[in-house]
Amino acid sequence: MDFIQVLTLAFKEFRDRLRNRWVLAVALVFAVFSLVITYAGGAQQGTVGLRSLEFTITSLVSLVIYLVPLIALLLGSLDLLLAYPITRGELLLGKYLGLALALALAMLAGLATVGVVLVGQFGGRALFHYGGFVVSALLMGLAFLSLAVLVSVLAKDRTRASGAAIVIWFFFVLVFDLALLGVLVGTAGRYGGEMFPYFLLLNPTDVFHILNVFSAEGVRSAYGLVSVVPPVLLRLDVLTGVMLAWIGLPLLIAKWRFK
Repeated sequence: MDFIQVLTLAFKEFRDRLRNRWVLAVALVFAVFSLVITYAGGAQQGTVGLRSLEFTITSLVSLVIYLVPLIALLLGSLDLLLAYPITRGELLLGKYLGLALALALAMLAGLATVGVVLVGQFGGRALFHYGGFVVSALLMGLAFLSLAVLVSVLAKDRTRASGAAIVIWFFFVLVFDLALLGVLVGTAGRYGGEMFPYFLLLNPTDVFHILNVFSAEGVRSAYGLVSVVPPVLLRLDVLTGVMLAWIGLPLLIAKWRFK
């Protein structure tokens, strides 16, 4: 594999996203929605404004879980560039890196506004916690971008790839957890009860959720989640490894299938 070809294609893809103002549009969406969530996230509990750093990040988790997978899945469709003198592996990796860079820039630019607000309100410790939240959100976005590339390789045309991307978004964001809970409730906990927390690792949005919600002791206590997630699933290295697997495995399968 010629990495000069890969980087050339990656920067071309990134420049295209900057030129058509995709990065700016997504950054504005993230900035506006995240600011609204930050200040109005506690409205259902009768409070408006910044309550605490932990609960602010918890409110933002819901926004990111809905937006990031959808944006990444719709972003990751492959155009036919095989007429150029590049290999399929170079095309796949170059497109992925370029799209990943565009997604990362859009997310960082959009979420930076809330970061400034939180640092001003809660001081330097907010930078550490919020920085971890942003990194985990970016990892989740890259995982869904990998899934989008895989779907694009498997689909026969762009329309089917886009339709499959929407189905994947519905499955991981809305259906997966409801199906697990349905099995638990329907069987009165006889099946899957002990394995339930580990099944969550089969969904990148749930891994992101564990990283940012279940790992905060105050939030876990407030939501009654202290005994739900076993300690091993609260380890940063384990969760990071699972998220990296979600990024790498779909890409490897896509590369194999593309050949």
